[in-house]
Amino acid sequence: MKFFTNFVAITFRNYIPQNMDKNIPSLLFAMIAGSIAATHAAEAPRDTTNLGELVVTAPLKTNPDLIPLNVTQVSASEIEKSGESSLLPVLVAKVPGLFVTERGFAGYGVSGGSAGSVNIRGVGQGNQVLFMIDGQPQWAGVFGHSLADTYVANGVEKVEVVKGPSSLLYGSNAMGGSINLVTHTQTKDGLTGRARAMFGSFSTQKFALSSGYKKDRFSATLSGQLDRSNGNRAGSAFWLANEFLQLKYAVSDHWSIAGMLDMTQSHANNPGTLQDPLENMWTDIFRGTGGIYVKNSYKKADGGIQGYINWGRHNVDDGNTPGTTPRDYLFHSTDYNMGFTAYESLYLWQANTLSAGIDFQHWGGHVWNTDKADESIRSSEATHHVNEIAGYVMMQQGFFNDILNINGGVRLQHGSTYGNVWVPQAGFIVRPGHSSQIKGSFSKGFRSPNIRELYLYPPANPDLKPEYMLNYELSYRQHFLNYRLMVGAALFFIDARDMIQTVRIDGRPRNVNTGKFHNKGFEIEAAYSILSNLSANASWSYLHTDSDTNLYSPKNKLNAELTYSPGPCSFTLEEMSIWGMKNGNPDGSSTAYSLLNFRAAYTLGKTVPVTLSVKVDNITNKHYQIIYGCPMPGTTIMGGVEFKF
Repeated sequence: MKFFTNFVAITFRNYIPQNMDKNIPSLLFAMIAGSIAATHAAEAPRDTTNLGELVVTAPLKTNPDLIPLNVTQVSASEIEKSGESSLLPVLVAKVPGLFVTERGFAGYGVSGGSAGSVNIRGVGQGNQVLFMIDGQPQWAGVFGHSLADTYVANGVEKVEVVKGPSSLLYGSNAMGGSINLVTHTQTKDGLTGRARAMFGSFSTQKFALSSGYKKDRFSATLSGQLDRSNGNRAGSAFWLANEFLQLKYAVSDHWSIAGMLDMTQSHANNPGTLQDPLENMWTDIFRGTGGIYVKNSYKKADGGIQGYINWGRHNVDDGNTPGTTPRDYLFHSTDYNMGFTAYESLYLWQANTLSAGIDFQHWGGHVWNTDKADESIRSSEATHHVNEIAGYVMMQQGFFNDILNINGGVRLQHGSTYGNVWVPQAGFIVRPGHSSQIKGSFSKGFRSPNIRELYLYPPANPDLKPEYMLNYELSYRQHFLNYRLMVGAALFFIDARDMIQTVRIDGRPRNVNTGKFHNKGFEIEAAYSILSNLSANASWSYLHTDSDTNLYSPKNKLNAELTYSPGPCSFTLEEMSIWGMKNGNPDGSSTAYSLLNFRAAYTLGKTVPVTLSVKVDNITNKHYQIIYGCPMPGTTIMGGVEFKF
């Protein structure tokens, strides 16, 4: 144990820059090293809260124990405590190795200059990380832009993040990992609900209302959300509305059926960068997701079939530089992604699971420009679509009373534009004791070229092949003190090939499969339930890449959190430090910053609980830019009230 704590100390001295705020790394080191040293202490009191293993549930795909990759789960209580209406800031704070670009206080947008790009271990640009809602894939089929404004907390029970390729289960776009938003299901009989209102900096207003009902085998959930803000810069006003509905019915003890509908409308203004300001730049979007599934569950088998569709409509004015004539046209696009997935898992003999499935997707879209003076005049109009079908099989076998589990699987996917892609995956899970776990895996991920890269604008190339990467990973997690203390570490190596890049051929731009990069690094995390009402956690992720074009992927990312909950009160202090991240500065330099945030809440009443809350972000008023030329806000304050019934 002494050797390990010394190793942590030496590692911090070697990797943390001298110009970094000294108090922040010292705080993290004290939390991790102190937590590890505490393993020699006496056993925890019986009334303490255990920190259980966090696993992914992979809806409608397979048993969570079949996934040998590194997984982080963000719970409903963590989402609620954050006070955020968007999920992306919560994920940045809770998931080691994950980072999201931002250009201001509110709104991400979907066009040029947009933010909301999600990177996991340096992989994520161009939809290389797959977002899902209850296992339904979400992406823009035309341009491949991020749909960041649609990933809201409304109706979400928890978020499951798989770091590393998830293409064996989900196919394309899960090259760098997958993020599954698991929606809320009413579990308590009768009618329940909650209402929340928040107000704060930049005339920001946030409202949310949700209700659930359950009787016998039927349950329903309905919720809505509305956000408005003037933004931290002139010309960056934003508003968003989201509506969610879910219905479930247990037909019998073995069969159930459910349906869901999720819709988002948003309008975001973009003032451009300080170096290249814009006027009249805005995006107006509508996104919808719908699905229905049937599930079965027996002693020797379980599975299901799910049909889904998600679609979008986008209107964009690309704006103009100050002093110039506004553009005389608007850009429009629609896209869709529909399909079905079916799987069944069989438990044929002791400690064995065999899972197999079929996926089909039909996706595409339509783009055009309209004249502002006469909308009937169209130009640059195009319509395209792509079909993909795949089958996969995966098996896990346990040995020595499940101390060792061997996992292996393969997927064959056929795309109408690129042909066949084989996706292998293999791994092992070792449990030396009931409180420890070692995982090792090899996996392949890939991303299909989107319609913009294939068919639209001069660089288009209809002969593009998918991007792919090979991922090697080893992780360790250990619980101590009757599960009051958890420590974990992960090592990874990524070999990415055939990245789609735009190069000049015979003087003309052309999209080709020519890019490659290698990413490697590690992640360390710890969580300690010090007392029944006092807890701390921290994580540090390190990334090394040989790519000169890899933007918005921090070399070092540090998160730490301390929560104290005496009686009806709750206080949380959060810290995040980023350094060694390229943010698009033309001189190629990196940026670094540290943020300190505070959350407080007080709950009164028992019959109808009322919670008063306040959150203060960037307490030290740090000036920083995640995207070069887009200054982030200084200190911001939000206060709110929530009723539950």
